[in-house]
Amino acid sequence: MTLYDLKPRFQQLLRPLVGRLAEAGATANQVTLTAAGLSIVVGAWLSLPGRSATAFLLLPAWLFVRMALNAIDGMLAREFGQKSRLGGYLNELCDVVSDAALLLPFAFVAPFAPAAVFCVIFFATLSEYAGVMGPLIGASRRYDGPLGKSDRALVLGALGLWIGLGLPLPAWTFWLMPVLAVLLAATTVNRVYRGLQES
Repeated sequence: MTLYDLKPRFQQLLRPLVGRLAEAGATANQVTLTAAGLSIVVGAWLSLPGRSATAFLLLPAWLFVRMALNAIDGMLAREFGQKSRLGGYLNELCDVVSDAALLLPFAFVAPFAPAAVFCVIFFATLSEYAGVMGPLIGASRRYDGPLGKSDRALVLGALGLWIGLGLPLPAWTFWLMPVLAVLLAATTVNRVYRGLQES
């Protein structure tokens, strides 16, 4: 079980807002691109040299908004007839770009090793690619854990909150990024395995 399994309940809370956005003429692709663009801006700002630790308080807030936007674009596409081939590409590509942008700032935070952060980015991308490949073999798009997109957002949000509050990161957190990389590798394997089982 991952946080992704709670998505239907979250969508129910967003449904009135989605209806108003549809009435206003907003499109799913616009929401997708907005979420990706703002994720890049947030990630770039947090990666700037000399930024204060307090700036990381923006990360948990943005991750929550991004999660809402990701749900909204899907609901606009499915429930308001806005599905498109371009939207399918944008949905997957923008998620990968956003994840990379929001992970990047941790490469500049001690005690995390930049190489370990880049490994997390690589395996996060690989795990999403494995999920997308499900339909190519006759399975569904796979969202299996143990470290799906929503779970990553929870970890990054907690880290951002901790850093933003000015709390020191213990030396043992050096191993957090390698552990996340291992969990993402396991997620990739699990998605391939479950996809093969389903097909």
